Amino acid sequence: MINKLIERIKEKTYTVGIIGLGYVGLPLIYTFHKEGMPVIGYDIDQSKVSNIQSGTPYIKHLGEEMMQSLSQSNRCAATTDFSRLTEADAVLLCVPTPLNQYREPDMSYVISTTETVAHNLREGQLVILESTTYPGTTEEVMIPLLEKHSGLIAGKDFYVAYSPEREDPGNPNFNTAKIPKVVGGHGEDALKLAQALYDTAIVQTVPVSDTKTAEAVKITENVFRSVNIALVNELKVVYAKMGIDVHEVLDAADTKPFGFMKFTPGPGLGGHCIPIDPFYLTWKAREFQENTRFIELAGEINTHMPQYVIEQTSNALNTHKKAMNGSKILLVGLAYKPNVDDMRESPTFELFHLLEDLGAEVAYYDPYIPTIPPTRQHANYTGRKSTDWNEATVASFDAVLISTNHSDIDYSELAKWSDCIIDTRNAMKGISPKNGRHIFKA
Repeated sequence: MINKLIERIKEKTYTVGIIGLGYVGLPLIYTFHKEGMPVIGYDIDQSKVSNIQSGTPYIKHLGEEMMQSLSQSNRCAATTDFSRLTEADAVLLCVPTPLNQYREPDMSYVISTTETVAHNLREGQLVILESTTYPGTTEEVMIPLLEKHSGLIAGKDFYVAYSPEREDPGNPNFNTAKIPKVVGGHGEDALKLAQALYDTAIVQTVPVSDTKTAEAVKITENVFRSVNIALVNELKVVYAKMGIDVHEVLDAADTKPFGFMKFTPGPGLGGHCIPIDPFYLTWKAREFQENTRFIELAGEINTHMPQYVIEQTSNALNTHKKAMNGSKILLVGLAYKPNVDDMRESPTFELFHLLEDLGAEVAYYDPYIPTIPPTRQHANYTGRKSTDWNEATVASFDAVLISTNHSDIDYSELAKWSDCIIDTRNAMKGISPKNGRHIFKA
């Protein structure tokens, strides 16, 4: 059976189903479709399905061309009807894996989606988890659920693999098709089938020995980034006390052609991976009576950064003989990184909370997020609108705190309009304050 399925992949008569049409699932379904594969997108959110059907963009950086090509194609369908999972030959799960209030893995989305797949599972299907998770999830959580609810046997009646998403929203150099794909299978046949599938659309497929190794690859990538960001965040605090600009230090160190990789500090961690994934590994490590002290220390440093920014903001206000309580603060940038509308785990929300708890009156400006949409963790901010960007509006704030350095914001205007600017991203580099105005680095 496996050879016939691989032949269908090569012939491009093999239907790819994607569950979850967000920042991972939408570009993935487009990537397979672009290479001639029939695709079906599944989501519980009817608005996403409707937008795909009508060709209306709902993730800004992905653009209109992608949506139009999907909406106008007879090889693409989008639906909220999960009984149609039987129509897909491969089912790829791109669902959230957040943390709960105790910083432990919240597997509810993976479990509920896997159960839905299991109730519609048929012989010969390939099921692939793409969500970032702890090593062992595919073997210990997914496969038992699939077998229990379907009555089928993994490796015999159907196939299971794990291939971590590696999306970098807004990166112009690397889209889904250009990022090598790590793949681990539950058995040799599953690996062959998954590798054949990704080979149709991805620049390179990187097979590893099993699913838990593939799961560990993604965790390792994000732990590496978390630890190094924590390092430069700590250096920022230390060097600031010494009167040294950490950004100048990092720029100069980056001229070394070997032995150094540049990371940049900020107001905290954002995005769907780095603030979350290391804690998945620390949780799993406890099962084996192992402590991940280095990883947890990095998490503590990064988690503390918003508080450090608030302290620096308070100091900046004091310079102008103003208290935090009652001051008007403008946060520039709500997205977690520049030039996207992705707010997942954005540290700006934590800055919002901390400033308001101290009695400040807070607003935000973000050209990519004119209105805050519903979120899982910040429902009380739903519907808030980005303020206007003009001299009268910006000058009315006691301080402006730059939390995200979008490239299409004119920071030279900001230097003219605001008396007090707190810069967490080095966005004001090379710009001098005007007429006694102050720029503080945080």
